Amino acid sequence: MTLIKSISGIRGTIGGRVGDGLNPLDTVKFVSAYATFIRESKNNDSNKIVVGRDARMSGKMMEQIVTGTLMGMGFDVVNIGLATTPTTELAVTMEKACGGIILTASHNPKQWNALKLLNEKGEFLNAKEGEEVLRMAEAEDFDYAHIDHVGTLTERDYTDKHIQAVLDLELVDVEVIKAADFEVAIDCVNSVGGIVLPKLLKALGVNRVNELYCTPNGDFPHNPEPLPEHLKDIFTMVKTTPSDVGFVVDPDVDRLAIVCENGEFFGEEYTLVAVADYVLKHTPGNTVSNLSSSRALRDVTRKYGCEYNASAVGEVNVTTLMKATNAVIGGEGNGGVIYPASHYGRDSLVGIALFLSHLAHEKKKVSEIRASYPEYFIAKQKVQLTPSIDVDAILKAVKEKYVQYDVTDIDGVKIDFPDKWVHLRKSNTEPIIRVYSEAHSMKEAEDIGAEVMAVIMQLAK
Repeated sequence: MTLIKSISGIRGTIGGRVGDGLNPLDTVKFVSAYATFIRESKNNDSNKIVVGRDARMSGKMMEQIVTGTLMGMGFDVVNIGLATTPTTELAVTMEKACGGIILTASHNPKQWNALKLLNEKGEFLNAKEGEEVLRMAEAEDFDYAHIDHVGTLTERDYTDKHIQAVLDLELVDVEVIKAADFEVAIDCVNSVGGIVLPKLLKALGVNRVNELYCTPNGDFPHNPEPLPEHLKDIFTMVKTTPSDVGFVVDPDVDRLAIVCENGEFFGEEYTLVAVADYVLKHTPGNTVSNLSSSRALRDVTRKYGCEYNASAVGEVNVTTLMKATNAVIGGEGNGGVIYPASHYGRDSLVGIALFLSHLAHEKKKVSEIRASYPEYFIAKQKVQLTPSIDVDAILKAVKEKYVQYDVTDIDGVKIDFPDKWVHLRKSNTEPIIRVYSEAHSMKEAEDIGAEVMAVIMQLAK
């Protein structure tokens, strides 16, 4: 059993002994800590906290524990039930709540669940705030409400409100999508995407939808991370139906993968690139992704004469830099699209609507749009070290060795060569350095990664 406590939330496996996973007593402790933090630091007068969940098998159990604990802490709970992560984020602002909790382990397998913690803006807590919640959880100094001040429970459905918010976006062109008469295939991995995506597509004027794994029972039919090795079924469906495009989401619908009309993978890094291409064409401005995301976004941004910036890894770091640079679009290379005109959170509904608008306006096949972007390949490797080795010292030495290149050290060490890059990040849980590298071919990416890995091993001797 596993319990992982981090600034971005608390996740763990279900079952086993207290402290070994995200079990009822552990859940009560962390929710109580979060409620204590909100009570002491909230930035508005609201007493409401929104709770939403994906369709995991443990979701109903977790929902009851979380809502009950929040009520016991004196908060009025708005339970929106089965809902995507971006739906819950939007519900926090629509309710003018003081916070929110999303019950989802994102792309992790079905035995996992997690508490993702939001502030009053419907955005994830930052590092300092997350650390304070963890400190409070360790202290276990909680003050529960007396009987006259126990919170209330209200149940609402925000799916339709989220869809309407997408339709209201200026760059979502429903008429041109409807006129294109697309046939679309979707794989929703038997989670909440199966509720919202068919409704969204119908609202966008897509009348021919081929559904795969759209029963929201949490019994994931394949590994829920939307990577090509897990998506053979939708590749086949797109080719045989035949569909103009395929969309795949993870269990909480904040990551979007696209499948070309020929059944080939569009590339998870290129979801954001394609959406940014459309957004920048109509509203030029700055863009942001994290240091481990593809250089293709930078290239497309510069094509429009705009500025690209890279943040440390982590959604809250991306959104912080987006705000600082007034970015019009941003996100992460794992298929996470963040569109500030909607909200500062990864949102597959927004991504689908903007991509279909782009596809309809371009009047091209999905594979043709993909071919119009710079071709990059990312290799992901790691270096295993002994616990006694000073990983920080090694990263510092690597930085000094490659000082003649453009080196960034806001999150590990990233070395930008003229035609490729390598990003080194240390693991927080084990003596490992993760090595991500990108170039114009997979061999080049693997070779430059291997070169830097050899330097690490030499320094580790």
